Amino acid sequence: MKFKTYIIVAILPLVFFFSGCSKEIEEYNKPAIYWYSKITQSVSKGDLEKADSYYSSLQGEHIGSPLLPEATMILAIAHMYHEEYLLSEYFLDEYIKRYATPNEKQEAEFLKIKAKYKALPNPRRDQALIDEAIAEGEKFKLTYPESMYFEIINTMLIRLYLAQYVLNEEISDLYERLDKPKSAKYYKDINPQPWIVSKDVDRAVAPWYRAWFEGDGTSSWYDFMIPDMKSVVSRSSIAEQDAQGDDNETK
Repeated sequence: MKFKTYIIVAILPLVFFFSGCSKEIEEYNKPAIYWYSKITQSVSKGDLEKADSYYSSLQGEHIGSPLLPEATMILAIAHMYHEEYLLSEYFLDEYIKRYATPNEKQEAEFLKIKAKYKALPNPRRDQALIDEAIAEGEKFKLTYPESMYFEIINTMLIRLYLAQYVLNEEISDLYERLDKPKSAKYYKDINPQPWIVSKDVDRAVAPWYRAWFEGDGTSSWYDFMIPDMKSVVSRSSIAEQDAQGDDNETK
């Protein structure tokens, strides 16, 4: 009797393991409403990884389902709510390309710009994303001059232009410190918008735990360790030395 009990106890974990596997295997060839309900349930629980997986099943098995547009927008908004802005932008791109009507396209494009804008908590770290957000914002204003979102986009653009201005200014200062005057001049010259007055711009203040490493954009805590000398890789310095050498030889 004891021997039989031991056998049953030993077999039970295997039964549960294989039943679990079979349950996973059965998750295919379901109606579109099944996958849609799974997506909404997962989103309501905050499990966006599962929701994305169910969305892949819905899209793969029911490519023409009328539930797909709504599911796509649900996931776009859910990812934005959870601050996963790149994934939000991915779903908005899908929505715009495949499902949006002309009226719906405007709102989706606004949300896409908003996702890019909100993905920039630290403007010093992503120059390309600032440029992309500005380009898309300006394009939106030209495409939808009567849009209800026009002033919101305008406000975002003003802040993005200010961030871009400060970033270019800091890059220019960095090149000055590295003895690269041509690069410094380039970033000074491309600074946008004549309406921006440098002394009137309130710079972003980094939290103390980031300021230790990032500094204020002009120097850092480790500045004292950097030797006060010209950069050995400065092309401009080499060019100047060569020019002086030529002048001396001529003389």
